[in-house]
Amino acid sequence: MLRSAMRELAFKLVYELEVQKENTDEQFELFIENNDVKEESVIEYLKDIKQGIINNSDEINELIKSNLKDNWSLNRISKINISLIKLAIYEMIYKSLPYKVAINEVVELAKKYADESAPVFINGILASIVKEKNLNGEINEN
Repeated sequence: MLRSAMRELAFKLVYELEVQKENTDEQFELFIENNDVKEESVIEYLKDIKQGIINNSDEINELIKSNLKDNWSLNRISKINISLIKLAIYEMIYKSLPYKVAINEVVELAKKYADESAPVFINGILASIVKEKNLNGEINEN
């Protein structure tokens, strides 16, 4: 399975967790079964994404909050957009995926699954996080 197809599955899993607000092993197994995932490497990738986002949810949410405009809150962001943002943050920060790859992939998913303003919104938040976390390798003079 191609990495972008795996990432799309990961997005769907994160979205499901956002909507259902539950995290059980049975849910995960059902997701794997319903999406006909057979490759062990894909299952391990999905497990890592799920657990990584859950284990680091406080920091991930704080990063998102601190990079929103003043009149925005996490509750105002659609479940699709928040799922895409969390996926990209996890992969950029905790898995050291190059930020250009992570952002490009979730922006493409936003074009497919979200409303027309989502790609720009998501790109803006993630670009701000890249700058804040100095993920682009430039020296931060603050």
